[in-house]
Amino acid sequence: MGRSREFDENVVLQKAMELFWKQGYEKTSLNDLVEHMGIHRRSLYDTFGDKHTLFLKSMDFYEELIKNKMQARILHAETAKQAIQFIFDFIIEGYEDKQWGCLTVNSATEMALMDKEIKERVERTFMQTEQLFADLVRKGQQTGEISSNYDSKVLSEIFQNTLLGIRVQLRISASKEKLHGIADFFMDLLNK
Repeated sequence: MGRSREFDENVVLQKAMELFWKQGYEKTSLNDLVEHMGIHRRSLYDTFGDKHTLFLKSMDFYEELIKNKMQARILHAETAKQAIQFIFDFIIEGYEDKQWGCLTVNSATEMALMDKEIKERVERTFMQTEQLFADLVRKGQQTGEISSNYDSKVLSEIFQNTLLGIRVQLRISASKEKLHGIADFFMDLLNK
């Protein structure tokens, strides 16, 4: 009979995700992972596979975590603009005060050119985010709270690129005041 796991897979996966998010793929060694996750190297391999597979699982875990946090708040927003404002605030203020930028954006800048699987995950996530923004903009345009002077697809692309820039600036410790100013400018654009 096989030995049962002595750890919660989601808990250690979250620890791996946080380490990759903070340090990046290349700077995170297997020893770093084993130590940070609090499991044996053999358990890491048996449960998650190699470092690359663990990284991909960490990216998936991150995407699900962030998506769930954002969707919960978006569903409770009374207006489309309120939902968009929440997204900006959520990104700028950080998840649980972690100012490491965004694991997806960090992975895109570090690995997407060299790794097809990471590139595909990043592209899928960016497309889903753009679609979410386009849906929110259309909803706001239908209710009249967002100007119809711009195409919802164009606004969603600008929104996505604004958020990407904010996420990169978060990684280099830009001031929150500056980033909220950028978000406020975009929110003003929705009225024109």
